[in-house]
Amino acid sequence: MRAQVKGAGKSAGWDASLALGYELTADKTVLARRQHHGPLVVQKPLYPEGSEVCHTIVLHPPGGIAGGDTLEIRVVLDRASKALLTSPGAGKWYRSAGAQASQRLNFTLAKGSVLEWLPQETILFDGARARMDMQVELEQGAMFMGWEIVCLGRAAAGERFAHGHLRQTVRINLAGKPVWREYGDLAGGAPLLHSPAGLAGCTVMGTLIFAGKTVPVSLLGACRNIAVNDHAGEHCGVTALPDVLIARYLGHKSEAAKRYFIALWQLLRPFAAGKKASIPRIWMT
Repeated sequence: MRAQVKGAGKSAGWDASLALGYELTADKTVLARRQHHGPLVVQKPLYPEGSEVCHTIVLHPPGGIAGGDTLEIRVVLDRASKALLTSPGAGKWYRSAGAQASQRLNFTLAKGSVLEWLPQETILFDGARARMDMQVELEQGAMFMGWEIVCLGRAAAGERFAHGHLRQTVRINLAGKPVWREYGDLAGGAPLLHSPAGLAGCTVMGTLIFAGKTVPVSLLGACRNIAVNDHAGEHCGVTALPDVLIARYLGHKSEAAKRYFIALWQLLRPFAAGKKASIPRIWMT
């Protein structure tokens, strides 16, 4: 039996949670605390670029998220620790008969710590009902960089996001004060999907966020000089505010979005983490 019954009157689905805690010990970032419930786990920590940064692969063995599923990931970085989290493949949100599925991310970063949240793309099947919430709490001197790439429907199979719903929220606080708030509400088949003021018919959208420190003008200029050149209909842009930088992609290819964000990450990472970008090996498999 796939599902776990959550309670009378509620839809059946997986309840899964993962809590990770990192600390710096003898100049090495270690995964000092981990706890999981249900089908959400991590592989053995990896150190492809030395002991300073702990690479961690988050696994969701069922392979997809169905209506009624609830996933929660909590990550705490102690002072001066550095961690990079990614996933082994695309996240899939399946068609729902009506129940909403949800994913909650909660990241807490102490002074001097750096968290990179770099999952592979998310595919929303036609009819999926998804809610994605992310909250980041930064102490002064901590830095966060993360991205989300969302594919609306399985375009390669001719599928569009004609039914369903996507709700997204992002809240980022620095030293207890808000530096970024974002709320998204997108209905399958809505006019906004095709409107020039909306997605203009594009099926892939992505956001990269860097938060914790104001990006210098020269670095901002270099980020803005990166362009997506795959084909017509691809759009990208970078916005900088005090203590936060936001980059957007809008187009038709998740691979193009990922290449664009990787190029930005390669520029920003020395500023954020004091190290050149190290491509996770799992992306190459």
